[in-house]
Parts: sequence; C-alpha cells; structure tokens
Amino acid sequence: MTTATATSSVERPDELAPPLTVADSGLNVDLIVQLVVKALHFAGELTGTAIADKVGLPFGVIEPAIDRMKTQRVCEIVGGTALGAPSYHYRITQLGREHAGTYLDRNMYTGFAPVPLEQYKHYMKRFRGGPLKASREQVKKAYSHLVLSDRVLDQVGPAINAGHSLFVYGPPGNGKTVIAQGIRNLMPGDQWIPYSLEVDGSIIQVFDPVNHEIIPLPDRGLGLDTGATHDRRWIHCRRPGIMVGGELTLDHLELTYNPTAGFYRAPVQLLANGGVLVIDDFGRQQCSPQALLNRWITPLESRMDFLTLQSGQKVEVPFMVLPVFATNIKPGELVDEAFLRRIQYKVFTESPTIDDFAQIFENYCNSQKLDYDRGLVEFLIDGPYAAKKVTMRGCQPRDLINQALALAEYREEPRQLTAELLGAACDSYFANEDEGVSRLN
Repeated sequence: MTTATATSSVERPDELAPPLTVADSGLNVDLIVQLVVKALHFAGELTGTAIADKVGLPFGVIEPAIDRMKTQRVCEIVGGTALGAPSYHYRITQLGREHAGTYLDRNMYTGFAPVPLEQYKHYMKRFRGGPLKASREQVKKAYSHLVLSDRVLDQVGPAINAGHSLFVYGPPGNGKTVIAQGIRNLMPGDQWIPYSLEVDGSIIQVFDPVNHEIIPLPDRGLGLDTGATHDRRWIHCRRPGIMVGGELTLDHLELTYNPTAGFYRAPVQLLANGGVLVIDDFGRQQCSPQALLNRWITPLESRMDFLTLQSGQKVEVPFMVLPVFATNIKPGELVDEAFLRRIQYKVFTESPTIDDFAQIFENYCNSQKLDYDRGLVEFLIDGPYAAKKVTMRGCQPRDLINQALALAEYREEPRQLTAELLGAACDSYFANEDEGVSRLN
C-alpha cells in the first residue's frame, strides 16, 4: 500500500467527525449487526473495543447492535473489567455462527462499515465547492522538466482551474501522456475517500490501495473507544490520479458485481473522484470513441453519474473528476464537432523546434551526467534526420542517447556521446520504410 507524507495540517470537515449514535452513522442497526457478527465469527471472541476497531465505528454506535445480539443469544459476555461494556469480552454462540453463515451467503464484506451514499454526496459537494487555483507560475514549475511552449502551458492551467475536461492531442512522442499525468500535481490539497459505500443495503467498495495514495495521519494514542478523532470509515489520501489506456472498455465505467463476494467494485471514474482520470491512447480502446463519450455526455455536463445495481436500480453518484483524453489521432477522425464541444479545453502538443530539440537533448545529457555538445544535435539534424526524412519528436533525444550509451557499454567503450554512436542509434531506432516485403505482394 503506497503512502505519502502529509505536507500540511489535516483538515477534518464536520461531516467526518466520528458518529456518536447509530443515526449519526447513517446506517441501520441490522447492517451493523451483520458486520459485528461476521467480526466475531472470524475472531471467536473480542472485547467491545476490538469489535469497534474491526468495524471502524465507536463503541457507542455498535452497542445497540451488541445489545440486540445478546438478547437474541447470538453472542454472550464471557469476561471483562469494571471499566464497562467496551472492556467486556464477547463470544459468538453457535446460533451466532449460524447467523454469520447466512450473512456471509448474502455478502462476504467484512471490515470497516460502509458510508451511506448520501453522506458521500454531501462530502463531495463540500469538497468540490471551491474552484481550483493553479497559477501560471505553478504550472511552469510543475512542467519545468519538460520543454513546452507558453502556449501549451497557458492552455493547461485554465483547464485545470475549470475542472471540466481536457483533450490533449498531437503527434506521438511529444509528451501528451506526461502532460496529462502532471495535472494531478497541480491539483492541490488532499481528500477523504470512503472504504466503501452503502446504497439501499448494497455495498460498493471504493478505496483501492493500488490507485489511492494514503497520507498517514499523526500518531495518536488509542483508548477504550477507538476512532475518536475522525470517522474511521474514511481514509485520508492524495487527490486520485488514475490512468487507463487501450484496455478500457465500457464495462470499466460501470459497477462490477462479484457474485461470489456479494458486493460491488467502483468504476474508474468513481475511483478518480476528486482528482484526474487520464484516458491515454484515446481512440484505441476496444470500444469506439463515440460510445465512450456517449456514456459520459450527461456526467460531463451535470457533474453527476448514474450507475446501475444488479436489481436494475439506478444510483446517482457525484462525477467530480477531471477527465483528460490524450491521443495522437486527429480529433476529426475520432469524434464529430458536437462531441468536441463537450470537451471544452483542447491542447495541441506540437513537435519541437530545432532550439527546443537541442534544449531537450541538453536537459537529458545533464540528467545523465554527460557532456553536452550542440554539434551532436546539428549532426543528427543535418545527417541521419535529413537522410531519413525524420520529423523531430520530444521523446527522441532521450531514446537516442539511451541507445547510444547502451551501444557504448556493449562495445566496452567510454560512457560518452559521439556522432558515430548516435548515428548507429539512429539506424537502430528509425525504421527504413524502403526495406521489407509488402503484405500486398
């Protein structure tokens, strides 16, 4: 599980204060009973405090559920101290194990209690209430490792602040993916992400340790009642930054139901809520660009999405994500004008000029601790590039330098760039369109 270090004090909106009652939790007692029974089923015996820790709710919230379980002989007290009910030891009975079997047949969800959808919607509305404010200086700093024109930077910044949608296009190798990924670093702040959501008894798993980067909270002492500083059903994370590519299908945009586990997994746009979702290689997915954008026409405009449960019930969830579509296919070949209108911001990543190419070459030499020689750039442009009629791309200096160094190492030569090494790298890197056998013959 990835973690990040917090750089500022953690803000805890009022709605993330720990619930004090069942009503505060937004859950019904039946659901809490099911979670407590499952916890005892797997542990056999736990203190009240340990049960509260397992389900992520203060003991005062789960106590009504435990009282009901004792009355129904689902669990029993087998020990404890004079400190009160949180310190008592609770053991599941045989009847309790039978109940656990029934609950597990219904769904196998265990662990922290879910957050009701309405509480999640309320939090996201407050979280997204203010506009993003990426300044020109911040944008330049975020992309200082790239050689980009002011025109490109001045298109990226306003798109981030608008938080709507962005279309990054241009020839391959000019940094579209890097630009798209860098947007996350320009989205300040952090957020709380629920472990799971509850919708009319159905559970949707939201937190994903692969895609969500945890910001640890300050250490705190644990007393009898855990989770006293915040609602432990939420986890403190960086704004999400999720990237999908050619593997994306329409199914990835819908709830995924696991019939064995009995609960749902959130789609990628819900995982990315509050952050950025990069659709890389747009137009090369298994579904058509039109089908993908048709799916998102309403969410892009209304900022709400509709997901469908197994029962056919439609569920309204916030769509507060910045979608970034990155492609090297001409926009007119992907979608029509009406679709492009809905993606409000477009950024064209042009090929580098000769001076840009030289700057990229110099930057990568510096990163590799190599001496920079402008003459080598001129050799490439006037020699192999002219002969092969190659168009300059932003990725080429890095790739050619790496190939030249690999060749030098193979030959057991000094680690330095020469025209001969770069020429050989060009022969290996660029395909010769005049060679090979045509498939039409």
